[in-house]
Amino acid sequence: MLKLPEHEYQTFAAVRRGPLSVEAVAQQVKLDQSLVTAAAQALSQRGWVKIEEKPREEFIITDKGEKYAGDFFPERRTFAKIREKGGRVKFQELPKLLGKDEVRSEVKWLTRKGWCNREAGSLVVTKKYEAKFPEDGPDEQFIKVVAGPRDMDTPATREYLKARGVDVDAALKLLKGRGELFKKKRRVRRVLSLTESGERLWAAGPGSVVPAQEVTQLTSELIVSGKWRDVVLKRYDPGLETAPRYPGKPHPLQRIIQETRRAFFEMGFEEAASPVVETAFWDFDALFQPQDHPAREMQDTFYMRKPVQGRLPAEKLVMRVGRTHENGGGTGSTGWRYEWNRSLAKRLVMRTHTTATTIRALAANPEAPRKVFCVGKVFRRENIDPTHLPEFVQIDGVIIDEQASFATLLGTLQEFYRKMGAEELKFRPSFFPYTEPSVEVFVRMEQLGAWIEMGGAGIFRPEVTLPLGCKAPVLAWGLGLERLVMLRFGVPDMRKLYWCDIDWLKKAALCR
Repeated sequence: MLKLPEHEYQTFAAVRRGPLSVEAVAQQVKLDQSLVTAAAQALSQRGWVKIEEKPREEFIITDKGEKYAGDFFPERRTFAKIREKGGRVKFQELPKLLGKDEVRSEVKWLTRKGWCNREAGSLVVTKKYEAKFPEDGPDEQFIKVVAGPRDMDTPATREYLKARGVDVDAALKLLKGRGELFKKKRRVRRVLSLTESGERLWAAGPGSVVPAQEVTQLTSELIVSGKWRDVVLKRYDPGLETAPRYPGKPHPLQRIIQETRRAFFEMGFEEAASPVVETAFWDFDALFQPQDHPAREMQDTFYMRKPVQGRLPAEKLVMRVGRTHENGGGTGSTGWRYEWNRSLAKRLVMRTHTTATTIRALAANPEAPRKVFCVGKVFRRENIDPTHLPEFVQIDGVIIDEQASFATLLGTLQEFYRKMGAEELKFRPSFFPYTEPSVEVFVRMEQLGAWIEMGGAGIFRPEVTLPLGCKAPVLAWGLGLERLVMLRFGVPDMRKLYWCDIDWLKKAALCR
């Protein structure tokens, strides 16, 4: 004898009489559809019931559609009024007959359906309908059938309408632009039927399957009284879906910033910081970038309007940097061979890279060994597109070490990106005014099907390090953080990181 919870037994018994939809079973056994669905799932897992899903498109009448179905379409009522007036009404009389707001619409539908014609400033009933009223068109038939009575298991589908003589395509064409007389919904109809195993259970005879009370707890009272033999313990299914929960969590951008900081701390780095409004001296000149370099033009850099200039650092440092620009200043270089302008170096800019931060840290303490990083906002006059923004976060770092080499630089970057979850990484030779040799760093992004440039790296030239008092090799890099977020969260458009897309923020995974 098989004992089943009441709702499972009733569902099982209803399906025994033939395939039925979940809605039909619920109506028949007077149970909520959710209970029938749960029962069907449980019986299906045991192999006794088969659930067949059949997608379908249903038409559902609206309140406005109900009114049209009950009171006739407006043009049919108007047609009757024109017939009462002898089959001809002048256009200037129509507002009084129909109402000012309805004239244009009614005339359009009456002429479109061929019930009336325009003749010499009047609206005239066509000869075909002088002696009779028009039969229902496909649009009227459609609305009446959709609004008509049906049982729960018989929705108004295309097939249902066609079986009742409705030309669905013609009706939909006519009803387009009518306002919302009906709604279209795509639904899945679940039909339940017995499997061979289910049929064998019922074939065993009366009493082979019986209903029993379902309990959620096995209490001492049930055990002592022996009633536990007559009840069914509710099964626990840890795989059942629950309502989604969206707890508070850091923004993905902030999360990657913190993970970046942690990665560098784990690699033995110290963190540095500096102002976002910086002098051109630290942003450009200290990096041996010539004062006529295109990157320093107004179309590439945000310059402050007020105040225009800031303070330069210690005079000795300023003089060494200036001489390096002019003639190499004892670095072994010939410099840029122009007269360095102190006034241009004082110009205040929104920093274009956080290398200004690491170069400040290098000037403050140039002694090896040392490893410094910075994560901060930078600003550039960029055209906005999926991989470029005028304001973004940059990751900068330097390693000062007597034994540092180009291989050390590439290995450090590989280790960093490994910690951040990047699987494919490649380097391409490049040029930057302040490093030699130099490379660009690329990471593969599958969502775009392309290699995305993450930033640049290289070994600081002597023209950068020697004026700052540093004689050891200095490895340096500047990387884009937003592109790292794009990689981790599968976002193909950088702009999305700054949109107020609450749905995306809710569903962004906590762990990746």
